[in-house]
Amino acid sequence: MSKIKYNRNNFHKHTFCEFIEVEIVTIPNVEWHYKSKSGSGYFFTDEGVYRISNHWGRAANCRWRLISTTSASASSSSKINNSQHRVGFAKWTDFYPNNETENFFYVEVNFETIEVMFQHKNNPKYDGKAVLRNASETAKVIRQIKEILESDTWAKYLGYEDLEALRKDIIQKLITTNLSLQTIKKELY
Repeated sequence: MSKIKYNRNNFHKHTFCEFIEVEIVTIPNVEWHYKSKSGSGYFFTDEGVYRISNHWGRAANCRWRLISTTSASASSSSKINNSQHRVGFAKWTDFYPNNETENFFYVEVNFETIEVMFQHKNNPKYDGKAVLRNASETAKVIRQIKEILESDTWAKYLGYEDLEALRKDIIQKLITTNLSLQTIKKELY
């Protein structure tokens, strides 16, 4: 399978990308090359694209995440406040194919910040251990993991000594196997 080379003509068609937030002063007096109907602006360089927008996440048929480097946690990928315009930059090599049916995505969890997110299999950090899923299966696993992280009602009838260890064990199984949450919990009864 040949790798798609993204550029100013195709980066906006069914892609996944993580833009790194930059200060607007990085590109002073810029004349945006393109303005979308929704008000986002795009400035193209040979290396990549700057995007100014007040909406990140799902953009038409794309999934574009803004990674903030200005927050308290040096590299936060938390939900971005979509009421403010923020500027992000992405290299052309940071764009990956995206659709609803192919198994492009895997789930990762930061247990320290209690953040759950999906990543693309073409991400250079992918180690091959997490199961690849399509968009809807990935969303389902993320919902289950969030429930495990944010409550303890799911553990009511399970025998355990250390709830945090149990959480991590179940979440690891959800990430690295195709076992359902129900099957994983049955194994623990």
